[in-house]
Amino acid sequence: MKTVLITGANKSIGFETVRQLLQQGYYVYLGSRDIEKGQQAVSQLQSEGLNQVEPIEIDVDQIESIKAAREVLGRKTEILDVLINNAGVSGTMPQTPLETDISVFKQVFETNFFGVIEVTQAFIDLLKQSPEPRIVNVTSGLGSLTLHNDPSWKYYQVKAAVYVPSKTALNAYTIMLAHNLRDTPFKVNAVDPGYTATDFNYHSGPGTVPDAAARVVKAAMLGSDGPTGQFFSDDNAPETGISPW
Repeated sequence: MKTVLITGANKSIGFETVRQLLQQGYYVYLGSRDIEKGQQAVSQLQSEGLNQVEPIEIDVDQIESIKAAREVLGRKTEILDVLINNAGVSGTMPQTPLETDISVFKQVFETNFFGVIEVTQAFIDLLKQSPEPRIVNVTSGLGSLTLHNDPSWKYYQVKAAVYVPSKTALNAYTIMLAHNLRDTPFKVNAVDPGYTATDFNYHSGPGTVPDAAARVVKAAMLGSDGPTGQFFSDDNAPETGISPW
């Protein structure tokens, strides 16, 4: 049975991703900053008959929490097949390049960028024990610099000066990581779940949580012939599914 760790998984797209991977036969470690909320999420899944799941306390903003989570998971399994870096924040709005306080930049980058790096580095040894390791970085279609320079793009006016660069940086890290692991069985990709109706955007998005999670799950389950170092986005590129960087 393949194992997967998902950060920020006690609600929304992360929670639905857990559900769908459980339905596919994975054993899921449900990462949650608040262990009580994580346990509540697990109880909900177990009430649905999905039992191969347990909570892991992990706050991606705190390196000591990440290290503790690695120790806990290491006592439970010697192999991690999939890491899904899902935890993310948007930061206070509005966000402008000149008026937004630097503290907001630091807070958002701590979660969306530095947290991903620290989690990936902490769990890479367990991932290397898998015959088909997968790393999925949950990004945003807004992270595309190419499209942000295209006035005809449907999201051209959405210039959130903190959130957007944090996801662009995450995309760049994904490219670097995929290249670093290019001669191994790893598949490392960034996935845009799409503009989805969640608490994250005050339920303003037109997409559904199940559809968003399915995009993440697809990348997590890539076969050995699947791509690596890609930016998957059905929203940005409905025909090809690959967004320009």
